[in-house]
Amino acid sequence: MSDSVRVCSDLQCGSETTSGLKCPICLKQGIDQPFCDEGCYKNSYKAHKSLHWKDDKPNSYDPFPKFKYTGDLRAAYPLTPKRVVPKGIDVPEWAEDGLPRLEQRNDATNKIIIYSKEEIKRIRKACMLAREVLDMTAAAVKPGVTTDELDRIAHEETVKRQSYPSPLNYYNFPKSLCTSVNEIVCHGVPDQTVLKEGDIVNLDVSLFWNGVHADLNETYYVGDNISKEAINTVETSRECLKAAIKQCKPGTTFQELGDHIEKHAKENKCSVVRTYCGHGVGRFFHCAPSIPHYAGNRTSGVMQPGMIFTVEPMINEGSWQDVTWPDDWTSSTKDGKLSAQFEHTLLVTEHGVEILTARNKKSPGGPRPRRK
Repeated sequence: MSDSVRVCSDLQCGSETTSGLKCPICLKQGIDQPFCDEGCYKNSYKAHKSLHWKDDKPNSYDPFPKFKYTGDLRAAYPLTPKRVVPKGIDVPEWAEDGLPRLEQRNDATNKIIIYSKEEIKRIRKACMLAREVLDMTAAAVKPGVTTDELDRIAHEETVKRQSYPSPLNYYNFPKSLCTSVNEIVCHGVPDQTVLKEGDIVNLDVSLFWNGVHADLNETYYVGDNISKEAINTVETSRECLKAAIKQCKPGTTFQELGDHIEKHAKENKCSVVRTYCGHGVGRFFHCAPSIPHYAGNRTSGVMQPGMIFTVEPMINEGSWQDVTWPDDWTSSTKDGKLSAQFEHTLLVTEHGVEILTARNKKSPGGPRPRRK
């Protein structure tokens, strides 16, 4: 910890502290989490208690026993403490208190940024680093691995590249990576969940480097014994993203991408999630344009050279509707059936589009043939 910042454990504070005040339960369970004062301790207790083992026993447990889950997956607490970002790494505005104030201010303008050559150069580099982090994390996907272990790998690979994991403390999100397993649509919180043979898992990596953000995700198969329904859902999502990217060029409206995505999804008996959308990225983690993935949407904007944004269709095996877990983050399909997602950060060029987060020959994962 010599090169690390020792900060208050209240996600809405995050200030450096020399205080020795700690939660009594943490002290008993060997968890090193200081607080500035009693105010910070009381303010954050609801979130902080997610770190505690239940009944002092080191076994995972469901923190929401009364919640009506839609599928087989359950939250598996305790969470591990917030991971530390070493000193010397540039951090985004929400690193301390969780609030992206400049991003919120920019949202009010609803203007789509046209990036300069210098900014594009930095964003391209950030995207290359994010691809490396995703590939390193995905290489560890196998039966028996916990989603928290994947979060640890993503965090360490990010800071190793002198970058900050963008999700960490963004609106108080507690982790550096989103891990969405089986029926989880997006924003799954890494915990003690153990991946098993036949699962699918989406890894969503975002990082902040040299003042800009990069964002991408992929869905991976866990093991070899994968159901035909899972393969169809995952491959349909992969293909939907490709179909949308083919349309990206100067003059294309953001609205029409949803038409191509939903057409392909329906042809493969899948549905398109409507709650979440693609977004501008670069100078801000999320900004204009908003890019819905379903047909007939009314989003505005026309692609121009220099625009940078994500397309990230979430494709469901069954109903397109979703529900949110009591953690206020994890989104699950309403019917408990599978969901898959793929995302790229894209740059509109003079003659088409550049995939800034493109896979390379050594990237883990990749398509599998559908089974009859």
